[in-house]
Amino acid sequence: PEANGVLRGCEPGGATGKEGAGTIAAAININASTSKFLMNVITIEDYKSTYWPKLDSAIDQLLTQSPGDYIPISYEQIYSCVYKCVCQQHSEQMYSDLIKKITNHLERVSKELQASPPDLYIERFNVALGQYMGALQSIVPLFIYMNKFYIETKLNRDLKDDLIKLFTEHVAEKHIYNLMPLLLEAQSTPFQITPSTMANIVKGLYTLRPEWVQMAPALFSKFIPNILPPAVESELQEYAAQDQKLQRELMQNGFTR
Repeated sequence: PEANGVLRGCEPGGATGKEGAGTIAAAININASTSKFLMNVITIEDYKSTYWPKLDSAIDQLLTQSPGDYIPISYEQIYSCVYKCVCQQHSEQMYSDLIKKITNHLERVSKELQASPPDLYIERFNVALGQYMGALQSIVPLFIYMNKFYIETKLNRDLKDDLIKLFTEHVAEKHIYNLMPLLLEAQSTPFQITPSTMANIVKGLYTLRPEWVQMAPALFSKFIPNILPPAVESELQEYAAQDQKLQRELMQNGFTR
């Protein structure tokens, strides 16, 4: 401004009047952008075009990573995206997008399992279960603000419980009646699958739905404490016979006493 308060380039009839008008228009645009920035306004269009794509890409990587993989994402950036979207009242949309994203992923996983041959079925189910539960260890903390200020407050639920339920509904429930006979067969054939694989699956199934214990109590009791009724003195001989059978099987497979 000049001393009299008039902006340079805007004097009537001035040679630089058009340039001054352009300067004012630019200044107005800059001021508008600055105001928007200062107010931290995130429109639904901003969310769909900028924020959710970042979250979508990160979730993809977390859901498909193998144990020990390095994931080239910025957890701080993703955490910040979630925080800003929650503050701008986009929690409902973000929760809906997250559920849809993970549901689509689990439906693909289920179809891949359906195409698995019986000799690979147990191992592939174990990989799918372990990979998903591992992904939740990162996904749930990243969405902690949405969980605290939307899911817990307005829906009276918990994000981790919701995501575990998705795996139960879209994968485990669809495969439990094919998986359980294979597990029982593997149990009767020592070392058909590794003990760690059997333990992971049985414990995982119990976490997903404890009532599945009733399908194979003896199998679950080997990995979950207090599944069967307490031992009674009248059945001691039967327990001893089972122990001797196990020892014979171990010796037949190269283990010494």
